[in-house]
Amino acid sequence: MDLMKRLSSKNFLIFNLVLLGAIFGFSLAFLSFSCSKPGGNRAKAQENTQAALIPQDALSAAENLQTVFRSISDRVLPSVVELKTVSIRRQQVPNFNGIPWEFFFGTPKENGEGREREFRSQGLGSGIIVRKVETAGQDTYYVLTNHHVVGDANEISVALNDGTEYPAELVGKDERKDLAMVSFKGPGDLPLAVLGDSDTVQVGDWAIAIGNPLGFMSSMTMGIVSAVGRTGGPANNINDFIQTDTSINQGNSGGALVNIRGEVIGINTWIASNSSGGGSVGLGFAIPINNAKRSIDEFINKGEISYGWLGVSLTDPDKDVAQALDLSGKRGALVSQTFIGSPAEKGGIQPGDYITSLNGKEVRGMNQLTLMVGDLKPGEQAAFRVIRDGAVRDIRVRIETRDNEIAAEASKLWPGIYVVPLSDAIRENLKIKGGLEGLYVGQVIAKSPSAVVGLLRNDVITAVNGEKVTDLKSFYKVMREKAGKELWFDVQRGESTLETPKYKR
Repeated sequence: MDLMKRLSSKNFLIFNLVLLGAIFGFSLAFLSFSCSKPGGNRAKAQENTQAALIPQDALSAAENLQTVFRSISDRVLPSVVELKTVSIRRQQVPNFNGIPWEFFFGTPKENGEGREREFRSQGLGSGIIVRKVETAGQDTYYVLTNHHVVGDANEISVALNDGTEYPAELVGKDERKDLAMVSFKGPGDLPLAVLGDSDTVQVGDWAIAIGNPLGFMSSMTMGIVSAVGRTGGPANNINDFIQTDTSINQGNSGGALVNIRGEVIGINTWIASNSSGGGSVGLGFAIPINNAKRSIDEFINKGEISYGWLGVSLTDPDKDVAQALDLSGKRGALVSQTFIGSPAEKGGIQPGDYITSLNGKEVRGMNQLTLMVGDLKPGEQAAFRVIRDGAVRDIRVRIETRDNEIAAEASKLWPGIYVVPLSDAIRENLKIKGGLEGLYVGQVIAKSPSAVVGLLRNDVITAVNGEKVTDLKSFYKVMREKAGKELWFDVQRGESTLETPKYKR
């Protein structure tokens, strides 16, 4: 009875109504959620978030830059080619017919000669189409690249970015600048690269490398110019370089480094890497295109590059030498030797002169001066500004054509030694006691006048032609004023003091 009263009570009725309303509301909410568009709210939230994160003006600026890079690709890729090379070498190989007789007693020769085998090694690189000469039928195209890409090749072919291949031939090569040129005959509608002005390149400029890294044709990478005027490239290379963090790998050599306008500002040449395979680590170097512009015409017209010759040996003085000659903080290159009978000697440049400018352009070091002199035309009158004995002098020299044989003739180097001040470290190393004054001989050039009279490394020069020398200033002064036609030295060698024989010119 009590149960029936509770079920029919007013409180129980209210409870049932509340429970029924809750169930109805939950069901309605579930039905609405089920009928809504899947992910609709989430997508709308993401859209609102993206709209907040990427302002329209920033997106437009990025798309404009993307359009620029696409335009560079369209403009430059057709003028950058892949160079495929084959180098052939022949080597005598043993003939083991009749083992073990030939193994122990040698291979018999056929017709007086050993048997030869041909070895073929393949190579890949890049090149830039820079010139076209119209001819009947197919036009002749000229491709600029690196010497180390094609210089030793026996067979060369050019592959365009559309995959078409043409046989090519070597036009000319030059190891000092690491430049070479090949030519091929092709259709008359191939575009030429537009050459820019590398003298205007600045650190922070956009830099885009285009080439064929590791054989992946028509690749394009992007970065900035990290530095300009870099030196210290591969051996015998006299260029300064543009440094870039643009990704450059093997196969990029000879390809184009271009600016944001699609103009070629450099020729990708080498990379600095800690890995044995030479992978890119953001240290790529390109020959400035201005270093190669004159070479293009010379390759086409003469098949080789001619260099101006001054006839000096240059050094970048270290801190002690610069201080001894009062050159601290001054840019330039020190003349350590002159070639006997050279344009420099005829014009009045002498050992000890510090060259600070050439034709009004500042000299930053010996590598740059070497390049500047090399670009002078034979017969040209060049204006050199030098510092001698603390005074500035202007000297004019008529440049001659460089002859590699003469330039390598050490017997013509005057005086043929490299000397430095006697530092405390040198005195301690040579166990020099007392107050000996003079110049330490750091190197004697073989076959030079100094070598002929018997001067040796570790000698201490105390006098030149009978005149006492105590420092670099007095050494070079006596060399200029007293050593015109003959040369001899007073030296301290260990515990002995001696005078060398005389060298007469």
